Amino acid sequence: MEVRGSGLRRVLVLAFCVAGIWSAYIYQGVLQETLSTKRFGPDGERFEHLAFLNLAQNVVCLIWSYIMIKMWSNGESGGAPWLSYWSAGITNTIGPAMGIEALKYISYPAQVLAKSSKMIPVMLMGTMVYGIRYSFPEYLCTFLVAGGVSTFALLKTSSKTISKLAHPNAPLGYGLCFLNLAFDGFTNATQDSLKARYPKTSAWTIMLGMNLWGTIYNMIYMFGWPHGSGFEAVHFCRQHPEAAWDIFLYCCCGAVGQNFIFLTISRFGSLANTTITTTRKFASIVISSLLSGNPLSTKQWGCVFMVFSGLSYQIYLKWQKLQRLQKKRKST
Repeated sequence: MEVRGSGLRRVLVLAFCVAGIWSAYIYQGVLQETLSTKRFGPDGERFEHLAFLNLAQNVVCLIWSYIMIKMWSNGESGGAPWLSYWSAGITNTIGPAMGIEALKYISYPAQVLAKSSKMIPVMLMGTMVYGIRYSFPEYLCTFLVAGGVSTFALLKTSSKTISKLAHPNAPLGYGLCFLNLAFDGFTNATQDSLKARYPKTSAWTIMLGMNLWGTIYNMIYMFGWPHGSGFEAVHFCRQHPEAAWDIFLYCCCGAVGQNFIFLTISRFGSLANTTITTTRKFASIVISSLLSGNPLSTKQWGCVFMVFSGLSYQIYLKWQKLQRLQKKRKST
């Protein structure tokens, strides 16, 4: 009975994590799309300062992580020093800014699809720079993702979707997304390096350090001169309180979503987290298509399934690798 009870609790916790990640990030995606396409007020003004979302997100996550550390930290020392986050803070500021700016030029489903192809720059860098040889199944995954994203980009976007964009420009939009992935790759590598050098560094401490530097850089960029875009963003929010409310909810979703991601990784591992977040991205595309009026053609849906087939196969390969490692540990 105890085994059954513990198994049921584990299933319930996993369901709780799935519900938390899906609800937080799907709603955040809806808010992101709303802020990038909606016309506010009687004059139909657009919120052009999308980079301001990153600053707001940094501030909220900075406060959130500080509260979490104070609530749950047991006073352990030995974590990474605050200065060690400065370089990752730069790429973590520029990368997401490029990703969100892409919404001015391409639709939300296109942005989600492009940002799902993180494996492409990783494998390109691994092959060209480090001479790493990957297996045929890994190349097949990359081919499915790359083929799906590139075909989706080449297919004609509906006029209804284009009319919602501030400045339709597919090459620029996709270019910003891939630069975002490149910067994210450096950020993730730096975080892994910090975690390896300072094993006692908690996830909340990393979150605090990254958002501390992100807040500093974004404040300088947006408020560092008299006519900085931050002042215009604040003025817009004063004129349109509904935009300010959407930004606040957007930031809260990000902070809550991080909570569920940390819980998932700590209880079930990174593979489970990858599976949940990947399926969430697919759900975001479906919801955007159905609720936000971004109709996709049959061919575009084919590209979406092609990309997520590649991602699903990649998850399966990781699961197989994990199973083999566990068998080796048991045998030794």
